[in-house]
Amino acid sequence: MNIRFTDNPPLDPVQEGRNAQARGAAILAADAIPVFEPAVTVSYQSSGRTLVVGAAEHALPWADRLAAALPVTVLLLDSQQTMPLRPYPVHVARTVALAGWLGAFEARWQAPGQPVQQGRFDLVLDLSPSRLIPSHQRPHGYYAPGYDDGARLEAVEAMLDMVGDFEKPKYFSYKERTCAHGRNGLTGCSACIEICSAQAISGDGDRVKVNPYLCAGCGACSTACPTGAISYAFPPAALTGKRMQAALRSYREGGGQDPVFVLHDPEHGAALLAQLGESVPGRAIPLALQHTASTGIDVWFAAVAYGAAGISVLLTGREAPQYVALLDQQMEIVQAVLSGLGYEGPHFQLLRVEAPDELAVALRHAPRGRTPAEPATFHLANDKRNTLDYALEHLHRHAPLAPEQVALPAGAPFGAIEVDRKACSLCMSCVGACPAGALQDGQGAPLLRFIEKNCVQCGLCASTCPENAISLAPRLSFMESRGQAVVLNESQPFHCIRCDQPFGTLQMVENMLGRLASHPAFSGHLDRLRMCGDCRVIDMMEPRDEMRVTALKRT
Repeated sequence: MNIRFTDNPPLDPVQEGRNAQARGAAILAADAIPVFEPAVTVSYQSSGRTLVVGAAEHALPWADRLAAALPVTVLLLDSQQTMPLRPYPVHVARTVALAGWLGAFEARWQAPGQPVQQGRFDLVLDLSPSRLIPSHQRPHGYYAPGYDDGARLEAVEAMLDMVGDFEKPKYFSYKERTCAHGRNGLTGCSACIEICSAQAISGDGDRVKVNPYLCAGCGACSTACPTGAISYAFPPAALTGKRMQAALRSYREGGGQDPVFVLHDPEHGAALLAQLGESVPGRAIPLALQHTASTGIDVWFAAVAYGAAGISVLLTGREAPQYVALLDQQMEIVQAVLSGLGYEGPHFQLLRVEAPDELAVALRHAPRGRTPAEPATFHLANDKRNTLDYALEHLHRHAPLAPEQVALPAGAPFGAIEVDRKACSLCMSCVGACPAGALQDGQGAPLLRFIEKNCVQCGLCASTCPENAISLAPRLSFMESRGQAVVLNESQPFHCIRCDQPFGTLQMVENMLGRLASHPAFSGHLDRLRMCGDCRVIDMMEPRDEMRVTALKRT
């Protein structure tokens, strides 16, 4: 178990009964919020063309069962003295490569001494020693049941029903404009790519692309995304927020105290809670999610602002390992902010349990953190950063402490940047790279401005800077200047020594002189570095042995 215990006061039977009754009203209120139908769906078509891969003793018997109803092709991974006679194609394969999804699998295989062959299939039964598709979340239509005969039978029976037209929601929406993946060929944020357990997200130049057929709807990408460029579309965060608000309102009206949400998946987590029955503490309000990785700091901050004393996320061991690490990191960030504001905690609990008795113990120690004296009334926005602004403003307004800023761990999506003024030449490369509008130029003046509220700590500015003059400073500022453009660096403009037009900054020209003094193009002609581009070309093209008349600048 990975449980964060909190010391709770002795149980008051009267209040426990009141909590349990209030929880019933809270669950009814949350369930009364209608779940809308998905606006966009993804369609699959399967005619049942099935590929079975494995050793002959495993693959052939199960292929025989499938062949009674489906067109089957078998790839045998062990050598055969004589090919087995079957009413379907059987090949010996030394190597096999597989990719795709329901209705669109592509397989390539090669037998010893034979050219590479390939085929397209709708379904795959993978009985090989090592899975051909190693992703934690398997594509629809791909079955790799392992060595257990019961699991193999279950897979075969499921495959027999996978013929026809199918559809699922398109779980995500993507806004390229706010994506912090890259700029000018440099990579900044790859959080969504790294977290996806279905390997459905990949880099696409300065942006990312999501394969909707591979996407399994876990929502972890939206939880990890610092800008909200990828958001969970089914169900959206706004709907989860409405359910939380309704539940907490009914819970308070019923006289309940210290409510804690138990976020769980609708299958395994729900079954585990059902086994506890009346043993679930009265203040624990179960709330089913499409996937436990689909909510993060925006929803959790809002829940505390609404009056939740805690959030317990129930994991059952079936989640991808990177999801557990993500949720733990997000809890660390949110708790750091709440503790910095004086809200005594802990407020969060990450539960990794597989048995009812373990869950019972964990829920008896569910978080009981301090909440604002007045519950928030704002609604969650579908834009992640807007929700964070609403929640943090409310939490800060009612906070026991009023710090100007709270230090955060690395990886937090809030912070400032520090600029080495001696190294910075005000080239403005960082401004062009910033995806969030946090860095701005001086509108013609040689200065660099910064709006901390917009910064998502993607690091593109630091990786773009040719002077290595920028470093990240993760923190959450509550100063009024957080939303204002402050000057990080400024310099005097440098004027061309020939035409007197401004073309750069004093710092930039000094850096050029230091770096290019020994360059053949400027050796002996350092004044060219003090000229604008046009004058530099003119100076280089002018004959050196002819008399020249040079206009002198008035002083």
